[in-house]
Amino acid sequence: MAIHVFGLTGGIATGKSTVAARWCRRRLPVVNADELARVIVAPGSAGLGAVVQLFGPEVLQADESLDRAQVASRVFAAPKMRLALEAILHPRIQEELELQTRALEHRGEVLACYEAPLLVEVGRADSYRPLVVVVADESEQLRRVLSRDGHKESEVRSRISAQAPMAEKLAAADVVIENNDSLGELQARADAVLDEICARLGIDSSRYEIA
Repeated sequence: MAIHVFGLTGGIATGKSTVAARWCRRRLPVVNADELARVIVAPGSAGLGAVVQLFGPEVLQADESLDRAQVASRVFAAPKMRLALEAILHPRIQEELELQTRALEHRGEVLACYEAPLLVEVGRADSYRPLVVVVADESEQLRRVLSRDGHKESEVRSRISAQAPMAEKLAAADVVIENNDSLGELQARADAVLDEICARLGIDSSRYEIA
């Protein structure tokens, strides 16, 4: 049976990573776009070379690794630079995703999740159906990021606005998980959604019971 990869996305601090962590605990393979991005800009990689060419050598740290925080602060303040960076990263991320997906299929996996914050923005939602979107009230997003990361409110709002409006993500969604309540409620919703996806695809959900 060929592997089926479905998508998981959402806005900043909506709780998509918590949903992904719950599914990982249930032994569902989850491929994370941010982790793929780290791989493709590893020291000495062609991806890192392209990023340095775009921004200059000042985005390198002393150990020749990419200063991701500096790059993030620069692109969120300059939409054109963000688009240029995405043009470098996204094709390489896609290649790495395909490599990892083939490896999962080779070991006998039949289902996997691709967790990515920009699936809708880059026009890839239809490649990963059903698409699960995790949502939260914007006031809750702000509260979580401000308490978690220590960014200024203006910076957080810039990052939220850099992503597609929530209405656009919701329009692309097959399944929506609301996250304005407790952790336990979010985990219960995540469990129900995974079971629903398995049922849709004819996969025995007991394969993904918590060990």
